[in-house]
Amino acid sequence: MLGNFIADHIRGNKFKHLTEDIQKGIYLHRSIDTFTDSNEIVRISKRRLHERYGHYDGVIIDIFYDHFLAKNWENYSQIPLDIYTKSIYHYLESQKEILPETTKELLPYMIQYDWLYNYQFIDGIQQVMNGMNRRTKGKSQMNLAVEDLELHYNELENDFQTFMFELIEFVSNELDKL
Repeated sequence: MLGNFIADHIRGNKFKHLTEDIQKGIYLHRSIDTFTDSNEIVRISKRRLHERYGHYDGVIIDIFYDHFLAKNWENYSQIPLDIYTKSIYHYLESQKEILPETTKELLPYMIQYDWLYNYQFIDGIQQVMNGMNRRTKGKSQMNLAVEDLELHYNELENDFQTFMFELIEFVSNELDKL
């Protein structure tokens, strides 16, 4: 779990000093990214946004899919979302010394604003999109993305559900390889 969480903040192979389990999490995260980027359902979702957001469409779809995961959490886990997110935050705090600097900087905000739990709400997604838009100095126009989420809500949720089924199968196979 830790490797999967920090993978985006580690460049190249600069993780060989970490434990084998963390390395496996990084490899799994990267294989999920590759699977997602080449998935036809994800491409369909991205096409709905591409004209307005260009190359930011993938980031937006990732966040939209996070929304649908959180919103439908009970379909994927027996642990209630609020309990799960609190346990994740506690675990990440206990592993601070291992975290890359970028992750350490991000973690207090993630916990303070309870990102993982609040992804299930449109307002939570709006806050994330506003923050992403600020980080791109307004170039991404991500602050407008909730309009597109609402416009294509049912189609995007259906895309997510189909993709999630495929992703679960893919991850199961990948875990067998690790």
